[in-house]
Amino acid sequence: MKQVVEFQDLGINKDYQEAWDFQESLLAENIATKQYNRAQEKEGSSDFKSTKNHLLFVEHPHIYTLGKSGHLENMLASSDKLSEINATFVKTNRGGDITYHGPGQLVGYPILDLDNFKPDIHLYMRNLEEVIIKTIAEYGLKGERSKGETGVWLDVGKPYARKICAMGVKASRWITMHGFALNVNPDLRYFEYIVPCGIQDKAVASLERELGYKVDMQEIKNMTQKHFAEVFDVDFK
Repeated sequence: MKQVVEFQDLGINKDYQEAWDFQESLLAENIATKQYNRAQEKEGSSDFKSTKNHLLFVEHPHIYTLGKSGHLENMLASSDKLSEINATFVKTNRGGDITYHGPGQLVGYPILDLDNFKPDIHLYMRNLEEVIIKTIAEYGLKGERSKGETGVWLDVGKPYARKICAMGVKASRWITMHGFALNVNPDLRYFEYIVPCGIQDKAVASLERELGYKVDMQEIKNMTQKHFAEVFDVDFK
């Protein structure tokens, strides 16, 4: 029987901290369920509850986020510059280094209990990449993995290799949070103020720049959701 994933689109201009807090609440709810089940098991009871899987879509206002293993020197803009470009900066608890979120970028936050799938973070990350690879293939783009560099890339191994989707996650008791950021129609100039994902000498791509036209956000959301369902073998509600 397929796992069920509850889908929510949080919309545009959603405050990053609010979305982060919401993710934390969903994760905490699942952890509480697991603790309850463990207590029931110790008591010899079979009255178990099911954890819930979620997928959130959102577009954030301009913000730079630094992962827990990131390096502050990869933030190139001063506080004055951030004010000038109407952007903010926050340290977060996901993996990875620094990245940018903003309008025209599809951010996906899966809150999945990997015990419902396979408790393997490496496999989970490769599956997330596969979702994006399949999605951008709908537009004739060949997404690839770059060895040792999480995310989805174009023209790997060539001097003009560029990243189109960044990823960074956190897992607690096999429950995931944070996720991926697919550049659909963002203002790519905002990436000039960071060393994206801490990787020197690599460019950043977007669907708009590659295709030469703005992509309909609802269309890309629908395609991403479809391929998420395929790759993770789930049903949405």
